[in-house]
Amino acid sequence: MTQPNDYKPSDEFNQDIEQELATKEEKKHHSLSFSLNVLYRVFRSIFLIGILIAAALGFLGLGIGTGYFASLVSDLEVPGKEELAQKINDVEQQSKILYSNDELVSVIKSDLIRTSVKSDDISPLVKKALISTEDENFYEHHGVVPKAIARATLSDVIGVGGSSGGSTITQQLIKQQVLTSETSYKRKASEILLAARTEKFFTKEAILNAYLNVSPFGRNNRGENIAGIEEASQGIFGVHAKEVSLPQAAYLAGLPQSPIEYSPYTNKGEFKKEFKDGLRRKDDVLFNMYREKMINKKEYEEAKKYDLTKDFKQPEPPRSDESGFLYNYLYDEAARVTMPIYYEKDGLTQNDINKSTDLEQKYLDIAKRELRQNGYTIKTSIDKDIHNAMQEASQEFGHVLDDGRGKLLETGSVLMENKTGRIYGFIGGRDYSQNQFNHAFSMRRSPGSTIKPLIAYAPAIDSGLIGSESKLADFPKKYSDGTEINNYSDKGSSTFKSVRESLKWSLNIPVVNLYGEMRDHADAKEYFNKMNIGLEDEEYSYESIPLGGTQHGMTVNEETAAYATLANKGVYNEPYSIEKITDTEGNIIYEHKKEPVEVFKPSTASIMNDMMRDVLKSGTGEAAKDALYSQSATLSNADWVGKTGTSELQKDYWFTASTPSVTMSNWIGYDDNTQMYDTWNKQNMIFWAYVTNYVYQRNPDIFGVHEKFSLDSSVNKQKVVDFTGQKEGSFNTEGYNMNTRGSKTKTSLYSAGNNAPDSSFRFGIGGSDDNYKSAWNSYIRPTYTPKPYKKR
Repeated sequence: MTQPNDYKPSDEFNQDIEQELATKEEKKHHSLSFSLNVLYRVFRSIFLIGILIAAALGFLGLGIGTGYFASLVSDLEVPGKEELAQKINDVEQQSKILYSNDELVSVIKSDLIRTSVKSDDISPLVKKALISTEDENFYEHHGVVPKAIARATLSDVIGVGGSSGGSTITQQLIKQQVLTSETSYKRKASEILLAARTEKFFTKEAILNAYLNVSPFGRNNRGENIAGIEEASQGIFGVHAKEVSLPQAAYLAGLPQSPIEYSPYTNKGEFKKEFKDGLRRKDDVLFNMYREKMINKKEYEEAKKYDLTKDFKQPEPPRSDESGFLYNYLYDEAARVTMPIYYEKDGLTQNDINKSTDLEQKYLDIAKRELRQNGYTIKTSIDKDIHNAMQEASQEFGHVLDDGRGKLLETGSVLMENKTGRIYGFIGGRDYSQNQFNHAFSMRRSPGSTIKPLIAYAPAIDSGLIGSESKLADFPKKYSDGTEINNYSDKGSSTFKSVRESLKWSLNIPVVNLYGEMRDHADAKEYFNKMNIGLEDEEYSYESIPLGGTQHGMTVNEETAAYATLANKGVYNEPYSIEKITDTEGNIIYEHKKEPVEVFKPSTASIMNDMMRDVLKSGTGEAAKDALYSQSATLSNADWVGKTGTSELQKDYWFTASTPSVTMSNWIGYDDNTQMYDTWNKQNMIFWAYVTNYVYQRNPDIFGVHEKFSLDSSVNKQKVVDFTGQKEGSFNTEGYNMNTRGSKTKTSLYSAGNNAPDSSFRFGIGGSDDNYKSAWNSYIRPTYTPKPYKKR
């Protein structure tokens, strides 16, 4: 039924409709509220669970981190207040070096020029500049800034954010003075612990003062390495640390970050070509001071504009170094022998050090620092009278080495005890003030013919390849590249020479033949390794190595020790000059211990000495014996054995000789490898004799002049044919039916367990079949001896 157009719902109806709509709206709102409430509860639960998980992980991480930190510092020896004060203030207890008789050689000097000053003597500008740049929270923290450490650690882990270590001034002080600069978590953990301990013991002012007194500041105007703010102020600007201006203070405060790079001077004390790096660093420091409100804008701008270069001191010549060869050698050697103490603490081995020159230098520096600071007593093997006698002889008779060219002909010498390796004394060079290079221990040069007994003759005898009368071919010969090999005086005698004769006259062709054959019987490298001779591996394959053809070369010290080995029945002792190092309480830090190594059989060594006696008696070393005789018949009559040496183009002359007690060596040459005159081989032997006699006059007992070398009881004395060096016998080879029985014979010396070979066509080492045919033809051809003329 339709309603009329004017129909209007009743009020009751409208109320029902509104109520129904309201109910629906309420239900809708209730449903939305319920949904939001559920969602809130879900997120709240998730959030709470997340917090619990994060907290659990945080506590777990904290526990792990704490445990890891504890493990890193578990073996750290935490110093007490007094020890820590000594280390951070670098209060050095002077270490001293002593001769063998306990007389003083020298106290160990600091590598750095340093002058410590009190806090009141340092300008507040310097302190503000340093703090604003290196550690703006210095007065608030307790040695470390956890936020900075966390940032640095995160940077290390994820590899983002640079290499900043987050170190405070206190941490930097600990790293410089107490720990090594090694980048490791173990070192960092130790640094944190010790920094906190330092803050507990010392005031902020004391820590800041220590830092400014010990930190390196580059170089002064003499090129000397400097440490401490006072030396830096004086050495760069010529004013005291309390007198510096604002620009000067900013420049100085910027130096410790990279002192050599920012220094205005070279290591020779000259101005660098430009100063931009150091001046840019100075501007950075000034800005930091302004940012930290330590200076105002006007001060900042004026200081930045100021031309600081006009304040730099003009260069001056370096101070003369009075240390000399002895002090520097002994200090370096003491550091070398104590170095293992420090790298072994860091879990490294000698092999690790050998592979890295950076690691070697790092631990040498650490060892030197410890020697310099800790009041050690270094007892050496150096005999004061002997060493001084060697220096006096060098000064007195150095003129025999002057060849009129106006250049300084250098020399190096070592005197060593055979049975122990003890170094009695040495000559490092002619004049330390002119040339500080140590020619006895640091220089490596071609040993020339002095290498022949060591690399060829002794190993060949030791292996049984030859005896003293074995024959070596001396026919014209070339290397595989076509280069001709010459003896000193000829191109070959076209004969076979005995081993004894070849050594006596230092013939080149025979020893090259010998070494080529010997490499199939003995490894020269094994012998040299036992004597710590540092040739490169590939050099042992050089055809010219038995003539001294080495690029790496040998030191005078190495050669002396090698000849001392032969004089000591084939037993090597490492050369040493440091007997013992003790601390202030007498505790032994280091003590030399003999570790003898048998290199050659006693029989081999005694055969070599028997043959090398001929070198001085009537061979190439006769000039040395004559020179000795002219000064002391008694010393000349000692049982000397030895060898001369000349390198290619006369760039080096060597002479090394032994008695049963000592070995004395000498080298001469120019540092720039200028060729010497032929006659200077003799001059070297004369100089050797002068030095040796000077020592003998001071201490004759060490030479053992009444002792004699003798053949070891195990030497096998073999009767051989003089012509062949082999046993008597017969053979039928190459059409030669020979019988050498009844020929002239002599005794050939063989090392223990070895014998002369049977008679054969190829009786020698080296040479061609035609050479042997020619030799046999001359042997069987009757010799015509003309009758002497009769006097009329």
